[in-house]
Amino acid sequence: MLSLFKKDGEEKKVEYIELIYDLIFVYIIGRNNSIIHSIENGFIAPTAVLTYILSTLVILQVWYSTVMFINKYGENGWQENIAIFINMYLLYYMADGTRADWQAFYVRYNVAWMLILCNLALQYVIKLKKSGLAMPWVNAHIKRNILILLVQAVIVGVSIPLYHLTGIPFAPSAMVVGMLLFGLSKKANTLVAGDFSHLTERIMLYVVFTFGEMIIGIAEYFEGGFSFNTVYFSVMAFLIVVGLFVSYGFVYDNVIDREMETTGTAYMLIHVFLITALNNITVALEFMRMPEVAAIPKNIFIGVSMIVYFFFLFSTEKYAFVRCRAHLRFYVTVGVMTVIFCLLMLFLYQNAYLSIAVTVLYIYSVFAYLYQSVKRTQREAGRIADQS
Repeated sequence: MLSLFKKDGEEKKVEYIELIYDLIFVYIIGRNNSIIHSIENGFIAPTAVLTYILSTLVILQVWYSTVMFINKYGENGWQENIAIFINMYLLYYMADGTRADWQAFYVRYNVAWMLILCNLALQYVIKLKKSGLAMPWVNAHIKRNILILLVQAVIVGVSIPLYHLTGIPFAPSAMVVGMLLFGLSKKANTLVAGDFSHLTERIMLYVVFTFGEMIIGIAEYFEGGFSFNTVYFSVMAFLIVVGLFVSYGFVYDNVIDREMETTGTAYMLIHVFLITALNNITVALEFMRMPEVAAIPKNIFIGVSMIVYFFFLFSTEKYAFVRCRAHLRFYVTVGVMTVIFCLLMLFLYQNAYLSIAVTVLYIYSVFAYLYQSVKRTQREAGRIADQS
């Protein structure tokens, strides 16, 4: 399935500028993680959690909108590249406003967000003129995306004076409206083919960048001199990162059918939440070393983040090879593992040594069962093919 503005037979590759563009999002996510470090009496401040979640989803939606545009209509032309660099510049203002005291930066954050949305809408307008009248289905898809982006931009723009009048930050509602409108545009999204191979590679690279942020996050585990505690917790933290990484890599390499003909919209949305879960795990691992954070929120945060990560990782099964799609037995078994994991974390939450060990065992148990299940399915498919 090929992009509209790509020649038949030409492979669509992830361009260098796309990777540079992704790096600004990694930077913003890193700043965003600092928001949640507001601790009150050993617990995470509720307002900080809300700000953290909304900021993460806003940034990932901007990334989502850009990736989907490039995937369907990108030509790597000078005009598109200038637009990307302009948005990169504007994203620095959003990054500067991504902090616990966001109120003082509300105007610059939302002006930048509004301009980014308008810039994306303008790129669609340019493509609308280029598509011509010969492809009305393409025009319908482009107009739909222009409408969604401009509706979001208007909401963000109007939220600025409303905030000064009421003190209520209405801007995040633009993100919610955008997600709903994109979700309701499933039929319109099928009008224009995308390049699923390019999309999966682009997302995979962003996930790798996210793991890079996690690797930086666990660097503190290696500080404090050579001792049993330092070695034990650094090994466990490193094993957690490796286990999560190899789980994603195994699914990407062995399960996902990257030649599938699909718009990939749901695949993209799944990864918005999967990447959010990975960011949460990074923060959870940082919390594990912070004595000012109570044991209960530490274990809840890392436990829930792990479960959400695997839930969305396995949700990509919709895009799996037919021979690799899991049976009910797989989900039941993983579900039992998850229940046991939750119960152990509940009973052992006061013992950091055991709770982090249980987390490692859970990750590798799920990965081992995933590996075994996929390889068994592949062998069975091979035998059937040989017999036929």
